[in-house]
Amino acid sequence: MTSANKAPPASDLGSVPESSISFSADHLANQFLIAMPGMVDPNFAGAVIYLFEHTERGAMGLVVNRPTEVDLATLFDKIELKLEIAPLLEQPVYFGGPVQVERGFVLHEPEPNAAYSSSLVIPGGLTMTTSKDVLEAVASGTGPKKFLMTLGYAGWGAGQLEEEITLNGWMNVPLSRQQMADIIFDTPSSQRYERAMSRLGFDLSHLSGEAGHA
Repeated sequence: MTSANKAPPASDLGSVPESSISFSADHLANQFLIAMPGMVDPNFAGAVIYLFEHTERGAMGLVVNRPTEVDLATLFDKIELKLEIAPLLEQPVYFGGPVQVERGFVLHEPEPNAAYSSSLVIPGGLTMTTSKDVLEAVASGTGPKKFLMTLGYAGWGAGQLEEEITLNGWMNVPLSRQQMADIIFDTPSSQRYERAMSRLGFDLSHLSGEAGHA
């Protein structure tokens, strides 16, 4: 993984570069990346990543199945927001990846009537917001009903992700927005890897020799 040319500029939660997505057969944004059994990097062994950007300059995504010991109540307290919505207090903050782990990223379903100051709307997919106003909305009860909060993100330089897929490090998994939302928001984190693979009908014990493309 690399952050040399992918580190985003700072904002309230951290931000990402404006998208310049080029749609092509190689465009993998709005897909899952699933770590293959041979993945040796401890940051990504068993990881499911939602890829929110993929261009000629590289790729960015969020690990969606690695909860940390930090909960939303603790995080909100640190950023001086008062969260009193009981179901959310113990919701975990996730490890989104090893790049800029001090910055927050909120992955949520699209909200046509919301206007957060720094959001990336992935065409046909979910929305990734990095501005503090989304958490202010959550605290007030007007934010996205389903969301996943991460610290850090996963980043690849130009051509690096393609090479890792070719070398059998990852399998890219295209699913519908509803299928991905179901896995990210409605499936226990410990079951997301298996659920994503089951959508493709794969036996996990037979994956090590498979090619990287679903």
